[in-house]
Amino acid sequence: MLNLDILTSYSFIIVGSGTFLLAAIAGAVGCITVLKGQSLIGDAIGHAAFPGIILSFMLFMQREPVLLTMGAVASGATAFMLIQVIKENSKLKLDAILAVVLSSFFGVGMVLKSYIQGNSNYKDAAQSGLSSYIFGQAAYIMKDDVKLIVYIGVPTLVLLVLFYKEIKLFLFDEIYAKTIGIRTVLLYGIILVMTMGIIAAGLKLVGAILISSLLIIPAITALQWSNKFSRVLIIAGVVGGVSALIGTYISTAFNGMSTGATIILIMGSFAIISLVIGPHGMIKNLRMRRHGGND
Repeated sequence: MLNLDILTSYSFIIVGSGTFLLAAIAGAVGCITVLKGQSLIGDAIGHAAFPGIILSFMLFMQREPVLLTMGAVASGATAFMLIQVIKENSKLKLDAILAVVLSSFFGVGMVLKSYIQGNSNYKDAAQSGLSSYIFGQAAYIMKDDVKLIVYIGVPTLVLLVLFYKEIKLFLFDEIYAKTIGIRTVLLYGIILVMTMGIIAAGLKLVGAILISSLLIIPAITALQWSNKFSRVLIIAGVVGGVSALIGTYISTAFNGMSTGATIILIMGSFAIISLVIGPHGMIKNLRMRRHGGND
């Protein structure tokens, strides 16, 4: 039975609304990167955003969510541009480039974090919450954090709706999209802005280590149930949102459980179930292979 005291508590409403909105929109946006075959870029940007948060804190000496988010976006954008430069001017494969950039930027963030912890110039600044951007601390998000998610999430959703047709063409036939006059470079920039915005907003909830899971897992789950782009977006959004609510409830009901990690665990459970029993899952593929072999 559900505990109504938990469902009606102020903390659950705040945390649940924030995680639901972020996970739902992240699930939909993540479908774009997964279908484009660039899901690991989200992971790289997520890790690369961490030093931007620390640098923003060092510059402004406060943990204002908007300022830290701006730092995260700037750092993530820098990492993305570096990835593109290396990709165009070297023979390295994309996965190797992502590994180098991801580890380098995250390492810089950890070094900077260690530096401010031992520096007397920052002893009066409230730096205790900075570790939450590594592992996530969704249970302690405030009203201002939810507002930030709304300010980033709603425009992201609007962009997704406005450019739905163009994005669909860009994903499935980029050459045709160019021939009919769609500015694919601009469209790629819009997709990048949406992705970086969601990553920056979600760092405090699930942390840099797990942030890519919000983008990738719901998309993988949705693709096991449909091949139609619009349905995949909706299913991914629902999976993300429902997982967020269930994970928030469980972590609230059982003290000591990390909210962000629990949300990802619920998402992973949905993904595994879908991979097994979904219309495009493993059981269906095995049956098709058997029928093909018999023929």
